[in-house]
Amino acid sequence: MSKEFQKYFKTNQATWNEKVAVHASSNFYDLELFRKGKTSLKQFELEGLGDVSGKSLLHLQCHFGQDTLSWSRMGAKCIGVDLSEKGIELAKQLTTELQLDADFICCNVLDTSDYIKDQFDIVFTSYGVIGWLPDLKPWGKMIAEKLKTGGVFYIVEFHPIVWMFDYLEGTPKIKYGYHQKEAIYEEYEGTYADTSSKMISKEYGWNHGLGEVVSALSEAGLTIEYLREYDESPYDVFPNLTENKNGMFESSDKLFPLLFAIKAFK
Repeated sequence: MSKEFQKYFKTNQATWNEKVAVHASSNFYDLELFRKGKTSLKQFELEGLGDVSGKSLLHLQCHFGQDTLSWSRMGAKCIGVDLSEKGIELAKQLTTELQLDADFICCNVLDTSDYIKDQFDIVFTSYGVIGWLPDLKPWGKMIAEKLKTGGVFYIVEFHPIVWMFDYLEGTPKIKYGYHQKEAIYEEYEGTYADTSSKMISKEYGWNHGLGEVVSALSEAGLTIEYLREYDESPYDVFPNLTENKNGMFESSDKLFPLLFAIKAFK
């Protein structure tokens, strides 16, 4: 990895370490209800993966492990991976506190194969993950390495059109290219989970079109079962969304999708 990318990842790691305490006390993550047994998983991934009981599951970019532990509660044998030491520390604390069967490893997701030698029935990742990666080819290769033959990869993620907008200056406006290769740097107060927080988020990210995502997986040897796009999101994280009758959030004009999901097999 180049020194430039190392600098980008170090900046992101510091921001995510600071986010952990903010997010753990936020209504967005609602740790109190989670501790009482409420799942953090949403309908897309629950329907996409179905019954995970007895299956091994690798969760990439797991933050502080709520989704990992939710899969564990459903009977999966889980390992979660994240760049943030503070996130992994809290994930391990929650695992012990809730007496669940899961393990967590702190590393750059692209280096997962250096830290985990096992293969899994399922590799899972979701909501705001690939934008932290400069190149998806090593990501796809790592996913293929970590899947057993016949294993399933599932991602549900914010649609790449969403990331063409700059949300920091009042009304969102298209600023970034769909195929932009250069890193996007943003610095702002608060986080998506707590906009009133005084922490300063400093973040480097990258845009990836759907063709790039699909090709990274297929070129690594995976077979795509489906690519689906959705006009609604379970998270109210973009301006001017309204809640629909299903409890999902959507834009009033529905000019472009908010989410996509890919299910693939090895």
